[in-house]
Amino acid sequence: MSDHDRIERLKEMRDKAMLGGGDERIEQQHGKGKLTARERLDLLLDENTFVEQDMFVTHRATGFGMENQKILGDGVVTGYGKVNGRLVFVFSQDFTVFGGSLSESHAEKICKLMDTAMRVGAPVIGLNDSGGARIQEGVVSLGGYAEIFLRNTLASGVIPQISAVLGPCAGGAVYSPAITDFIIMARNTSYMFVTGPSVVKTVTHEDVTFEELGGADAHATTSGVAHFAVDNEVEALETVRKLLSFIPGNNREDPPRIDSDDPIDREEEDLDSLVPENPNKPYDMLDVIRRIVDHGDFFEVHKNYARNIIVGFARMDGRPLGIVANQPAHLAGVLDISSSLKGARFIRFCDAFNIPLITFVDVPGFLPGLEQEHGGIIKHGAKLLYAYCEATVPKLTVITRKAYGGAYDVMNSKHIRGDVNLAWPTAEIAVMGPKGAVEIIFRKEIAKGEDPGAVAERHAEEYREIFANPFIAAQRGYIDDIIEPRSTRRRLIEALMMLETKVDRNPPKKHGNIPL
Repeated sequence: MSDHDRIERLKEMRDKAMLGGGDERIEQQHGKGKLTARERLDLLLDENTFVEQDMFVTHRATGFGMENQKILGDGVVTGYGKVNGRLVFVFSQDFTVFGGSLSESHAEKICKLMDTAMRVGAPVIGLNDSGGARIQEGVVSLGGYAEIFLRNTLASGVIPQISAVLGPCAGGAVYSPAITDFIIMARNTSYMFVTGPSVVKTVTHEDVTFEELGGADAHATTSGVAHFAVDNEVEALETVRKLLSFIPGNNREDPPRIDSDDPIDREEEDLDSLVPENPNKPYDMLDVIRRIVDHGDFFEVHKNYARNIIVGFARMDGRPLGIVANQPAHLAGVLDISSSLKGARFIRFCDAFNIPLITFVDVPGFLPGLEQEHGGIIKHGAKLLYAYCEATVPKLTVITRKAYGGAYDVMNSKHIRGDVNLAWPTAEIAVMGPKGAVEIIFRKEIAKGEDPGAVAERHAEEYREIFANPFIAAQRGYIDDIIEPRSTRRRLIEALMMLETKVDRNPPKKHGNIPL
């Protein structure tokens, strides 16, 4: 065979590999409203930057006729490229090849990619679209999943890992995305569950659809498994690109800073009157956040899950930062099991990847009730506390209104290594609200009084005079300054500049024992 013939053969094999499962199956994929593995890569990566690896890999299975069914690539496209000019590694499962099922060879391609990403120090993005383990390979396929799970775990906190679920992801396959940092799902075409509707029907006799059981909205709203639920695959891949714009390539880098033309000293007069005079009246904390961050651009994470707390990314003076905020417009901003989990997970990600944290506080306490107590609010609330205590990145706090009880401590108070703690004049810092406090302190006097309501209200007013302000905390140094709300942006940026060279370390240890 001449050199020319060899080159021609190489071209033919490349063309064959590019077709995946063939034209008919590509049409079937499009008929389901789904893109192919390679079309997804074209949308995700900067143009002409993808370098494919292991294009010619095939499975090694025999039996069940598999030895006669070998397709180049074996159901997953792997390689590296760039997003916004920055290096990323990516694997894209190809549903047109054996339903994207995972074989030994398929798993080896993903593991090889992740090993390289760890050595290089660059994010891994998984585009998941798979029917699960390749049954014909038995335990070898299961071993492949475990190899991936191990790498997900070892890479956690070292390089960012993002999963876009763009088709089925069921059984053991779900645990790889679950370990990664962020999960994006597309409505109507993607789903995740450990056991499918037919098994649920058999075991629990419940009739449930794929979408109800494990669709994008189910996981983005109820379970909290998915961080983003979007309308289609294009939006999912755009979400991955935007997410990457806020985070570094690895845990040794700083997050990517950009030039900003939003003035550092921009003041927002509306903030001075944003908090209602009535302490029981809600307001939207998103209005506070958007007035303060660069150009009002706030990229919310876990938007529809545990809406009583807000988490997400923004920039100030071009610096990426993570924001955690109580949301008084939903359940009065109270902390409960779901919001504690949501906040803790986000804080630990930001801390792992050197992203400063800003916390906006308006919290009346932890949610009371039998369901919360029996559900483990003690241990789950402790996760949020643990995450804040453990974090060593710059940590800033602004108390806008209520900061009551243990929730005051938990929300990045000075006592748990908050670096700069500010308060608006509307801040109220106390063990509990006036009504509850008075009913305990003056219990006997109220019981004996001719008009218990009037007695309680009089003492409640006294309590408000003492505690419905931030001055006692400021006198103790628990609050570094009380500021005019309109100046919040400037004060936070100045604090971030001051903390740019902050160094803080935790005691040497293998790892802590977070209350799981």
